[in-house]
Amino acid sequence: MVQQLLQADPSFKVFLTFFGLATLMLFAVLGFVTYAILAERKVMGYMQLRSGPSVTGGRFGLLQTVADVLKLLLKEDVIPHAADRKLFILAPVITFIPAFMVLAAIPFTENFQFADIGIGLLYYIGISGLSVLGIVLGGWASNNKYSLIGGMRAAAQMISYEIPLVLSVIGVILLAGSLNLNNIVAAQEHMWFIVYQPIGFFIFFIASVAELNRVPFDLPEAESELVAGYHVEYSGFRFAFFMLAEYVYMFAAAALITVLFLGGWHPLPFLDFIPGALWFAFKFMLIIFVLLWIRFTFPRIRGDQLMEFAWKVLIPIALINIFMTAILKEFL
Repeated sequence: MVQQLLQADPSFKVFLTFFGLATLMLFAVLGFVTYAILAERKVMGYMQLRSGPSVTGGRFGLLQTVADVLKLLLKEDVIPHAADRKLFILAPVITFIPAFMVLAAIPFTENFQFADIGIGLLYYIGISGLSVLGIVLGGWASNNKYSLIGGMRAAAQMISYEIPLVLSVIGVILLAGSLNLNNIVAAQEHMWFIVYQPIGFFIFFIASVAELNRVPFDLPEAESELVAGYHVEYSGFRFAFFMLAEYVYMFAAAALITVLFLGGWHPLPFLDFIPGALWFAFKFMLIIFVLLWIRFTFPRIRGDQLMEFAWKVLIPIALINIFMTAILKEFL
């Protein structure tokens, strides 16, 4: 049957190819999430003079996170009696799907990209903003005041930090003259944009951390105030979906920062004998390490400080950066 379809419709073969690649990408991302959690524990252990997972989970604790995932999958799935059942079930899926969709437009190497979208950067920004809908729905559908507050905090935080995040990449767009991510990487062949856009890089990085809901911007799930925030009523694999979405977004954000500011797969001039894929992986892992480092270094800030920092600090600086970039472009 499949062979007949392949012969009758060549587009079906293309569909199967992309479906297979997407499946492989999903397993790769799941593998990344599994061992990113392990790396997070290890980095935390070294920074806090603790060994981290080492006794359980086999050698070096490599199977500890796998055991944690299996535990979540096997735990009882509880839905509160007063919750909106349909929305409660749907919310984790709405949160995860956009996180995986944004990976389609990111060029990981010169020859590996799912879709070379002409406006790939705009696609990423537009799709990534949809995940907050799942968070708000999960908070509201739980019929719990703490989860509702967490959902509202997530919405306010997303709106506030989406603006400086978008403004910070305008400088990159001005320098590259394109919204296409491949063109942006190509424009950095001789000089990475972090050299021309250090302010834009720091604003984008900070706004990305805020949109990831990670420390010090993890107010939507502040356990000291909201028990666990928007997912306080979730358990088992539905809770795992929320956590999976967070780490997949961390994967996507690190990859996008590498593409926009660190030259993607382009090497340093005196190390051009190293393959581009290894360069991308090195830059990507460096960003991941910094994200982990931040979590174990900074305390959580207050809600009013979070909003003031976005509206009174990041947005004005981002606007100044656009003005300075426009002037700089005239001399490049």
